[in-house]
Amino acid sequence: MQLSDLIIDDRHQARFKVHRSAFVSDEILALERERVFSKCWLYLGHSSELKKPGDFISRRVGGRPLLYTRGKDNALHALYNTCPHRGALVCRERSGNRRAFTCGYHAWTFDDCGRFLGMPGREALPPEATEDGKLDLVEVERMEEFRGFVFVCFDRNAMPLRDYLAGAAEYLEYVADQGRDGMEIVTGTQDYCVNANWKLLQENSADGYHGVPTHSTYFDYIRSRDNSNFGGMNAKGWVKNLGNGHAVSESIGLLPWGRPYARWAPGWGEEAKAEVETLNREIMQRLGPERGNVVANGDRNLLIFPNLVVNDVMATTIRTFYPVRPDHMEVSAWCIAPTGESESSRDRRLRNFVEFLGPAGFATPDDVEMLELCQRGYANAASAPYNDLSRGMLSNAPTKTDELQMRTFWRRWHQLVADDAARELTGP
Repeated sequence: MQLSDLIIDDRHQARFKVHRSAFVSDEILALERERVFSKCWLYLGHSSELKKPGDFISRRVGGRPLLYTRGKDNALHALYNTCPHRGALVCRERSGNRRAFTCGYHAWTFDDCGRFLGMPGREALPPEATEDGKLDLVEVERMEEFRGFVFVCFDRNAMPLRDYLAGAAEYLEYVADQGRDGMEIVTGTQDYCVNANWKLLQENSADGYHGVPTHSTYFDYIRSRDNSNFGGMNAKGWVKNLGNGHAVSESIGLLPWGRPYARWAPGWGEEAKAEVETLNREIMQRLGPERGNVVANGDRNLLIFPNLVVNDVMATTIRTFYPVRPDHMEVSAWCIAPTGESESSRDRRLRNFVEFLGPAGFATPDDVEMLELCQRGYANAASAPYNDLSRGMLSNAPTKTDELQMRTFWRRWHQLVADDAARELTGP
């Protein structure tokens, strides 16, 4: 089949279908690595993760091992974690504080900005060998920051980050505005693997249609804990196309769970109510009642193309997911919180974080099971070749149980992957 045949997008007949080879093909994964992950802005980290000069994190982004540092110049740096001599990783630790990195192979040494410092037997090279940074660690082609969220791009000619974010920038600002003194990543990373194609988690992350069937146990728990008569997700809320493949699923004040900043829930107990209401008043005074209501009472799942999800719901989770094989992905998740929030607020936040979205919470194991069942079902793709994502195509006001957010992703994905649409795929 041709790349152009991967998507059926018939707006007149309200049909949108995705060929299941997109989830199983090695050829398509190779194109994704070339045309998506090598060209789009990708989340590297948050500025709060590196608080002082010398702080560093080694992190794989888009399949590339990177070194994310705060240098002695107090600036953030994104460096390729590979020695210019023979290519070995110069840093094997996940994080820490160092003023210099020494390659374990031949002891070439670099400072926390990536500049070459020295090597054993320096006299064996001509004096000009180190001129103009020739032996420095290589900087990632582009790194830009927006409200504390740091992104990299491996394409030097990519559009500016702010332009790339398009309408998603406003939703990152809603997160950033929660903290009077800024936001910070709570120490610790949740890493896990899923035996499914990475795009399935992108679809799942803002899919309101699966909420009640898949997560019924969580809703039973909420009803019991809070003595609530909440009937489930249904169609409460709406979805939006934010441009450049980004989308959001959101509602304001319609859902039953609490938000540590700043919407109280009965299950937290009366002792928490006064503190949460004080937080709510602070945000209303600081941002004004209209914006304050959106920030404090809004529940939103933000999808930033290709593989960043910000679940700003009962807690705020940042998630990335990268393909290893067509049927296997690696997921990383972090909790973000207002800087300096009280111990009691932080406790509520972390409980909410692990309770629903954590790897052992109510939601994630359910979702992983469903995604892996989908992947197993794609073994029948020769006879049942398409996924159907047509819900809401005739609607002028798509709801959370419609699939506009998925079509938004897939249209941008197809635009990039099928750049030469006449190309034939040789695989099944």
